[in-house]
Amino acid sequence: MTFRQIPRLIETGLVAFLGGFLFYLANFPLPWVLGAVTFIMLWQGITNREALIPISIRNTGFVILGIYFGLYFTAETFQTILPYFIPYILFTCVLILLSILLGVLVSRWVNVDKVTSVFSIIPGGLTEMAIASRDMNANAGLVVIFQTIRLITVLFTVPAFMMFVFIEGGQQASNQMVTEAANVELWNYLWFIIPIVGALYIRHKIPAGIIIGALLLTAILNVSPAELGVVPPVLMNAAQIVVGASLGKNILFRDLKLGGKYCFIYFGLAIILIITSFGLAILLANVTSLDYPTAILSLAPGGLIEMVLTAYTVGGDPAIVSALQLMRILVIVIGVPPFLKWWFNRKREGKEVS
Repeated sequence: MTFRQIPRLIETGLVAFLGGFLFYLANFPLPWVLGAVTFIMLWQGITNREALIPISIRNTGFVILGIYFGLYFTAETFQTILPYFIPYILFTCVLILLSILLGVLVSRWVNVDKVTSVFSIIPGGLTEMAIASRDMNANAGLVVIFQTIRLITVLFTVPAFMMFVFIEGGQQASNQMVTEAANVELWNYLWFIIPIVGALYIRHKIPAGIIIGALLLTAILNVSPAELGVVPPVLMNAAQIVVGASLGKNILFRDLKLGGKYCFIYFGLAIILIITSFGLAILLANVTSLDYPTAILSLAPGGLIEMVLTAYTVGGDPAIVSALQLMRILVIVIGVPPFLKWWFNRKREGKEVS
């Protein structure tokens, strides 16, 4: 970042903070994230000015949130999630298969090829799905647009629903860590050097590595004899603003216009996936000991950080949501692209033979 870019960085920060603060005053769900997303998105669209969020600042926000939620992990957490592993994977596979089916069906009625359509609706990481679709000669530009629609839909519906239904349980949970911070010594924060260095090392080696590295290493330290510090609420809110601003920066009006009338179709598909994930989550909660907020947010087709933040707000278990959402990401990123490549190649070979 050059010296001339500093005013634009300050401008971006002020717009993102104003959005988060106004959403906070209005008592909106995930105010610091969604407020920053909304205001940065509108500011770019109205002024035609590009927001500036340097990668180093964005990564700092991700690391802070990763460390924060890693502190929720205890030895009991790792033991608790074991019984959920098989049913969660099964329900995740059902959601993935439904998204593939919806993508294929829609491609019959719109001018979007099957491969592009399927990658546009699968609830995986936007970047990872765009890269995987490009490898299969799909229209990666449309994948980014429609995945953005899915992301926006999840961000503005799932937290709102959860806050409306489960908010009472969350107000107590959101203050738990602040209470535990009373006797923390300054040197306890030195332990955080390990997850910071680890997250930076693996950030390009695995999907969402910057978050996963910080979260997992903090969780491991938290179950060890080491006594860790606690992330101050002000730092936590600042990290949410940074993450929200970086998300809003990538949502451009011109990209949404490119999708045209199809944006509404893929918005509808995202709603179907959300409703289905809620139904599967209710089943998961009934066949396991998971409570409803934790089960719903573990299966919701949204980003890891946003769903964990929502769990933190509404009284779900952020550690379990983190662990299960990580599992979902790994299943989708590692398993889905090879499966789709095999499936579509099999279809093509069948047509060539016939």
